[in-house]
Amino acid sequence: MDLLNTLVDKGLRRELPTREEALAVLATSDDELLDVVAAAGKVRRQWFGRRVKLNYLVNLKSGLCPEDCSYCSQRLGSKAGILKYTWLKPDEASKAAAAGVAGGAKRVCLVASGRGPTDRDVDRVSKTIEAIKDENEGIEVCACLGLLTDGQADRLRSAGADAYNHNLNTSEETYGAITTTHTYADRVETVQQAQAAGLSACSGLIAGMGESDKDLVDVVFALRDLDPDSVPVNFLIPFEGTPLAKEWNLTPQRCLRILAMVRFVCPDVEVRLAGGREVHLRSMQPLALHLVNSIFLGDYLTSEGQAGQTDLDMIADAGFEVEGAGTTTLPRHRADALAGGCGTQDATAGTGCGSHEASGAGGCGSHGGGGGCGPCGGHGQQEPAAVADVGTDTDTGSGSGSGSGSGSGESVPVARTDANGVARTDLVAVRRRGAGTDLAPNA
Repeated sequence: MDLLNTLVDKGLRRELPTREEALAVLATSDDELLDVVAAAGKVRRQWFGRRVKLNYLVNLKSGLCPEDCSYCSQRLGSKAGILKYTWLKPDEASKAAAAGVAGGAKRVCLVASGRGPTDRDVDRVSKTIEAIKDENEGIEVCACLGLLTDGQADRLRSAGADAYNHNLNTSEETYGAITTTHTYADRVETVQQAQAAGLSACSGLIAGMGESDKDLVDVVFALRDLDPDSVPVNFLIPFEGTPLAKEWNLTPQRCLRILAMVRFVCPDVEVRLAGGREVHLRSMQPLALHLVNSIFLGDYLTSEGQAGQTDLDMIADAGFEVEGAGTTTLPRHRADALAGGCGTQDATAGTGCGSHEASGAGGCGSHGGGGGCGPCGGHGQQEPAAVADVGTDTDTGSGSGSGSGSGSGESVPVARTDANGVARTDLVAVRRRGAGTDLAPNA
């Protein structure tokens, strides 16, 4: 397929596809799906080899949020039966984080519900970061606390935070239909504040909220322009008791096409498979590892993931390997740019610093309703892996509909239902273990 050959060539050079090409990926048929996965897989292996980074979420404060984000089980007015608790103490959060580190996670993502942190909140999170780093040498910490005010990102950086997550979630055009208590511009500003403070920026999306193909392409191109180091892709978890509880629009095939599109637009960025993968990809999760280079281990903020050991077995069985703590996640040109230096110039990395070179390539970045956070890396200097041919000669909290798309920018919803047409709400399990409980975590 000429489209896939073109996208592979651009991805290996870190060149931006056109919007029409990105839309065409979403419009491919199920018969073409393995070709799409094989093609995007070539790009993924060029920059990240067969490594899979593990990240672990710790929900520092659950529920009771004053914001009205329609996808979120912690939102104002949510009737979802989730855990509700106030701030974990630093030693409690450190204990929770240790479970994920023991399972192989190299990044801990500290998340708290709310519009944004007070200065007192930043103090307590700073103490938590210090406690985690004291107990776990070399571990990366990403904070996800909502909208930041002046100086807060600098304080988190000084406390030892490596990254900050704040997702764009959906396109600017449709953002107001999802959330009314803050704006899309507020989210962009927070990501930029994190970058200005020297934090590795993490920003992504939620697919499955009823958006069109055009909305998905718009938000991914906006992320590319924003240039975070990490892009978590969440698939809406339709919690009962939230406004989007009936939005069962995704199929495994649709999810794979979305992930492939993100990889083509953001070839050298950490793309993380985040919340909702177990619900919507189900038995096809291993195929997604050919597209993403990062996942969350175990449970999410308010929902349960598959067993941590199952995650590790899935990675090994699919022929991938868990990324070690001593390995830099990002390709050298991005890691050097993050550290303040200029990227190594070689045949595959382009000619510029970071991801901005003469060809116009950019970066891309992550967080939403099902969980999502975290980016980059920071240890050692590892070259991009060599390209390996696999497959055919052309190689691959929520998106919009599923199916093959119409090619007009609109998607065709196919609800995930049982034989009687009832939504599969049994696929959503509310978290009842780990942080905020007396039960052992899933890691």
